[in-house]
Amino acid sequence: MQNWIQAGDTISLTAPYARTSGQGALVGRIFGVAADDVANGAVGQFVMKGVVDLAKDASTFTDGSLVYWDNTAKVATSTVGSNKIIGVALMVQPDGTSALGALTGDATVRLVIRGITVLA
Repeated sequence: MQNWIQAGDTISLTAPYARTSGQGALVGRIFGVAADDVANGAVGQFVMKGVVDLAKDASTFTDGSLVYWDNTAKVATSTVGSNKIIGVALMVQPDGTSALGALTGDATVRLVIRGITVLA
């Protein structure tokens, strides 16, 4: 195909704020997870789809529940409001044990990210 550019699992984006590897960022309506450390305003590689653990607020999640991005606190949340959908919670690890995110005190939530936020 002559117009093929790339698969799109990881893309280059200009970071709207400094991110370390593994932290999420909302760039317009695109959500990605920094593959490496990237400075504010610098171009970096962001993972667009897959299963990741992200820092979260005190929210609790169940399998398949929607996960939103709080762009003020820079964490995953279950709070809708003005926050953008970034994926769905995945509460079971590949070995069948429970993943983090179901409890208020869990620091992270495991989720399947979807990359592009199309809803307002």
